[in-house]
Amino acid sequence: MKKDEAIQVLIEYVRANEAGLYRIAYSYVKDEETALDMVQDAIEKAIKKIHTLKYKEYVKTWFYRILVNRCMDNLKRKSVRQEICLEDYLINEEDKEYIDIYRSIDKLKPKFRTVIVLRYFENMKLEEIAQITDTNVSTVKTRLYKALKDLKTELM
Repeated sequence: MKKDEAIQVLIEYVRANEAGLYRIAYSYVKDEETALDMVQDAIEKAIKKIHTLKYKEYVKTWFYRILVNRCMDNLKRKSVRQEICLEDYLINEEDKEYIDIYRSIDKLKPKFRTVIVLRYFENMKLEEIAQITDTNVSTVKTRLYKALKDLKTELM
């Protein structure tokens, strides 16, 4: 894919998914400005690395990987546990009964939390999560199983 075409694909993807990208960033950093900075930094990095995007079909997983890695780097620098932003995922009053689940998800290690958020909140396939987290599918399955087991223990 040519550079100009790849940049256009990236621009279209970001514009079409800006709310979801912001929501993912915010779920990590818990601050509006920082979340916007994370998305902006991810866009800048994506433009610099646009030559690594070989097929437009992979723009979603390619960009999510950049964004999640950027957010994880930010967390490592801060060394602060972040909570999942409940308001971003609470759609209606009935969802408020799930607050304990959200709080339990927050207690997971980042690598387990990432798999849970991408799988259940962003409805991604295991293969997509594997690409985003730069792991193989069996590792994603293992992390998902471990995260679910930890959540079950936490909620009992």
